Amino acid sequence: MDVPGPQVDEHMTVDVALSVLIGARVPHLRDADGRCAGLVTRAQLSGHRGDACYHDRTRLRDIPYDRGPFTSSAAALGAEEAAMQVRTLRASPVVGEHGYALGVLALIP
Repeated sequence: MDVPGPQVDEHMTVDVALSVLIGARVPHLRDADGRCAGLVTRAQLSGHRGDACYHDRTRLRDIPYDRGPFTSSAAALGAEEAAMQVRTLRASPVVGEHGYALGVLALIP
């Protein structure tokens, strides 16, 4: 499990979020209050920038990204790995009992 990435807010623009991702050299971001609202990756942000409806004021809340379900800190590793493979996820946020991000479970190819 990796530690959670830098924090972002759903009101942040896609360009700023992409800059944070690149500058921090991390594969994903989490929301600003530490509660896990979703996982956004560089590929998702970059892909959206090429979309016809993109403009420089597009906010994170306006784009589709993985909003769950998330991995519970009490979950069995094998079951979570299987669930991630079914959903074709390479990473899943790990949350505690109150919804705060504790880390990210990542599948290594």
